[in-house]
Amino acid sequence: MPFATARCVALAGAVGHLIDVQTDVSVGQSTTVVVGRADTSLREGVDRVRMALINTDLRWPATKRCTFLFSPADLRKSGTHFDLAMAVSLLAADGQLEPGWLDGTVFIGELTLSGGLRSALGVLPMVLAAAAAGIGRVYLPEPQLAEAMMVPGMEVIGVRSLAQVVAGLRGDELPLAPPVAAATGLRLLSWRGDERLDELDFRDLRGMAEEKYAVEVAAAGAHPLQLSGPKGCGKTSLAERIPTILPDLTPEESLELTALHSLAGSLDPEEGMLVRPPFAAPHHDASKVSVVGGGSGRVQPGAISRAHCGVLFLDEFPLFRADVVEALRQPLENGDITIARRDESVTLPASALLVVASNPCPCGNWSTAMRANRCTCAETVRRAYRAKLSGPIVDRIDILRHVQPAAPSNHDPFRTVETSAEVRLRVAAARQRQHDRYAGRPWRLNGQVPSPRLKDTWPLSPDAQRVVDAEMLTGRLSARGAVRVQRLAWTVADLRSVRTGRELAPGVDEVRTALRLRSGQSLDLAMFRPDGEVQPDPGSKEPGSEGAA
Repeated sequence: MPFATARCVALAGAVGHLIDVQTDVSVGQSTTVVVGRADTSLREGVDRVRMALINTDLRWPATKRCTFLFSPADLRKSGTHFDLAMAVSLLAADGQLEPGWLDGTVFIGELTLSGGLRSALGVLPMVLAAAAAGIGRVYLPEPQLAEAMMVPGMEVIGVRSLAQVVAGLRGDELPLAPPVAAATGLRLLSWRGDERLDELDFRDLRGMAEEKYAVEVAAAGAHPLQLSGPKGCGKTSLAERIPTILPDLTPEESLELTALHSLAGSLDPEEGMLVRPPFAAPHHDASKVSVVGGGSGRVQPGAISRAHCGVLFLDEFPLFRADVVEALRQPLENGDITIARRDESVTLPASALLVVASNPCPCGNWSTAMRANRCTCAETVRRAYRAKLSGPIVDRIDILRHVQPAAPSNHDPFRTVETSAEVRLRVAAARQRQHDRYAGRPWRLNGQVPSPRLKDTWPLSPDAQRVVDAEMLTGRLSARGAVRVQRLAWTVADLRSVRTGRELAPGVDEVRTALRLRSGQSLDLAMFRPDGEVQPDPGSKEPGSEGAA
C-alpha cells in the first residue's frame, strides 16, 4: 500500500498536539509535495530526509510522487523534530517497513545528512502530550532518554541514527552509530551556576526583622513584593534568599516546571525532575521577549515562565524598559502570559513570585534621615526616576518594604537568628492550610484567589471589613488594593495559626498588619512573640495610607 502514517507532536507553547504525518508514494511525476500548514523548517526537512535515507543505504523513491500531509491541517506546525516521523512514514509507504509497525508510536528527532539524529527542544511536553493521547511508545534521540522517562508508563527508546530506528522496528540488532550531541551547552558556560545560591541562608542576615517578616508573608501567600532602599542596604540579599524558604514543588508543579524548561532548552536531563523552586533575575536591559517570552519561529518561554512556581527578581526595576514593565500586568493578575501573533496565540504559565527592587534615586543615596542623606540628584531627577514605576503596576504589588541599612549596633552576636529551614517549615505549613482551604479549586494560594470568590466565600469579619472600607473612603486604598489587602490578611492569619497552633480567621489585627505591609509602614513585631501568642496591635488606631503602594 503506497500510504502510511507516523506520529509526531506539534507544540503550541507548552501544550502538545498529536500530529499524523501521512505519506503517499504513488506513480506520477517525480516531485515532492508538503501540505498541512508546514513552515519552512518542515519543507527543508524533505531534503534532510532524502539525504539521510541515501546515506543510510535506504531507498528514496526518486521516480515517484511523494506527498507529505501533516494532519490536522488547520494547526500550524514548525520545528525540525518532525524529520524522523517523515522518514519512517516514507519508508513504510514505499514498502521498506510494514505500516503496522508504526502504530502506537511517536517519533521525535532531527536528522542529519549522514542519517544521524540531533536532539530537539521540548521533548518532555511532547511525550506528555503523546501519553495523554494514549500513545505507549516513543523513539527519540539518545541524550533525551532520561527526560522522556520522567513520564510514567511510557516505553522510551533512545536511538542515535535513522538506521537504528529502522533496525528497532524490524526487530534486528541495532547497528553502531556515533553518539548524539546534547541539545545545549549552557552548563559549560555558567561558571557561577546555581551553586552560589545554594549556599545562601536567612541566618546570614542580621537584623532586618520587619523585612524578613514581609518576605515570609510574601513567600507564604505568593504576594508580589517591592523592596525599596538606598544602595547596599540588603535588597538583593533578601531577594536571593527567598527560594530558600519556599517548600519543595508538588509533583504537579515539578512536572509543569520541568516541561517549561525542556521547552526553553535549559533542562539538564541528568538532574531529573526539578523539585526546588527556581530563581530568575534578568538584567534590567533585558528585552520584552526575554522576560515574558516570544521570539522568532516557535514561541519560547521567557524568564517569568522559567521562574514559574519560584521567584522572579527584577533588580533596578525603574531601569527596565517601559514595555517590559507594562507587560507584567497580565501575569500579576492571572498567573499566566498570553503571547499573541498574527496566526497563533500561546498561553504559558507564569505564576512566579515577583520581587522588584529599586533605589530611591538614580545615585542610590537618598534617605529620609537627614544625616544619612548623601543624595546628589536634583529633585526633578528623583521625581522622573520614581515616575517610571507606573501606577497600575505598583497597585498590583501587594507588599512594600523600605529597607534601611542595618546599623552595627543592631548586630547582637548572642541573639539566635532563624535559619531558612526554620522559616521554610512555617511557610510550608501556611501553604498547606491554603491548599486544604482551596481543595478542588484551580488556585492553591491566597495570592491567586479571584476577587469575586474571595469576597463571596472567604469574606472578612464585619469589624475588619469596616477598617478596609474606611481606607477606601479616604482614597488611600483602591478597589484592587482592598482585594489585595484581604488576600494579605488571610496569609497573615495563616502564619499566625501556624505559630499559635489554633485556627484563626483574619480579623482587625490581621487587616491592619496587611495594611502596613501594603503601605510600607513599620510593623509591631511584638505581636509575634517567640511563644507564638498573638498580641493586639498597639498602633491599630492608625491603619496608615497606601502611600507608594
